[in-house]
Amino acid sequence: MMRTRPLKVALLGCGVVGSEVARIMTTHADDLAARIGAPVELAGVAVRRPSKVREGIDPALITTDATALVKRGDIDVVIEVIGGIEPARTLITTAFEHGASVVSANKALLAEDGAALHAAAEQHGRDLYYEAAVAGAIPLVRPLRESLAGDKVNRVLGIVNGTTNFILDKMDTSGAGYSEALDEATALGYAEADPTADVEGFDAAAKAAILAGIAFHTRVRIGDVHREGITEVTAADIASARRMGCTVKLLAICERAADGQSVTARVHPAMIPLSHPLASVREAYNAVFVEAEAAGQLMFYGPGAGGSPTASAVLGDLVAVCRNKLNEATGPGESAYTRLPVSPMGDVVTRYHISLDVADKPGVLAQVATVFAEKGVSIDTVRQQGRNPGSGDEVVIEQGGGGRRVGGEASLVVVTHRASDAALSATVEALRKLDTVRGVASIMRVEGE
Repeated sequence: MMRTRPLKVALLGCGVVGSEVARIMTTHADDLAARIGAPVELAGVAVRRPSKVREGIDPALITTDATALVKRGDIDVVIEVIGGIEPARTLITTAFEHGASVVSANKALLAEDGAALHAAAEQHGRDLYYEAAVAGAIPLVRPLRESLAGDKVNRVLGIVNGTTNFILDKMDTSGAGYSEALDEATALGYAEADPTADVEGFDAAAKAAILAGIAFHTRVRIGDVHREGITEVTAADIASARRMGCTVKLLAICERAADGQSVTARVHPAMIPLSHPLASVREAYNAVFVEAEAAGQLMFYGPGAGGSPTASAVLGDLVAVCRNKLNEATGPGESAYTRLPVSPMGDVVTRYHISLDVADKPGVLAQVATVFAEKGVSIDTVRQQGRNPGSGDEVVIEQGGGGRRVGGEASLVVVTHRASDAALSATVEALRKLDTVRGVASIMRVEGE
């Protein structure tokens, strides 16, 4: 039987996502009530600018005093979509103290202080749900912490930022440079006026921290995540990837060590083979590839941002939390029982693509190969390309093979076998000291093979 007294919901933030949450709660009120077993009522909306017209929302619900709203005592669920660390953190803990469970889309806060928030929720017997914090509408958090809770997840590899995927996709498909592709992303509304959080990898790193913590049942904070953005990716890198049968993506990669005793979490651009499922993820879409011991390989794909997709994830959590409230229960909390350490980036083992600007004269290739050998990094292939005007000469040298010198300036593109990041860093440092190496043009990891 349906309970007649409505469950009261406080909404913190009424921007792109918050306004869509309010709209769906209103237009789908009957469906939500049927799914929950009780009606839900929007009891208050905290905003910064009360004078702004918000279509479909009763002006009487608008307040600028978010603290008073979460302290009311009759609020069952608080939906937090304001973002940032403060005042969101204080408002969420205050909500717990005054009897409300919380649904949040705040990836930055969860990545920075998720353990403390989970502890506060548990202390007060409340729920903390945050499906919308990672990959928008894509169901990912709940499958990892519930559906795969009995399995052993070994790797999570994904595209979790739509802005950067759009930029890299445009660079690949149209030949545009980074700045040109960013301008297009901004014009279409995919990139913010200040795109730093996206293009420098901060957004993806926060999501990687959340995913690693859930997947490996350990605590991973954003400071534990190695982060590199896409601002240094060039058209030459994209072209090099294409010659290798690859494309370039900004990847969030969370891995369990082979011995199971540690984990790593990192975000950086990487070349992946065109045969990998993630290579076909286009424009502003997200996708996450999960590798589990029993379940095998799973892929989650869909829109990773935007008002409606993110609101869908928020409302899915709202339904779950309200059901728990009616049953006087709480859902799964933090499962950080393994306490695995997060290994430094230097321990990560993968392949590398290194582009060098070199003097085009006899013996250069031998000098470069010697440095790689001394540092314990095995070379797979080398591509040497002349740069003198009108040359166009290019020769690919397989390991152990020979090659002919081309006139003028030249570049060497070296693709390695698997090696540690520490060994690769030492190799690059030694290469920079060679008189014949004029510069290290780019370094990119090769993943997904």
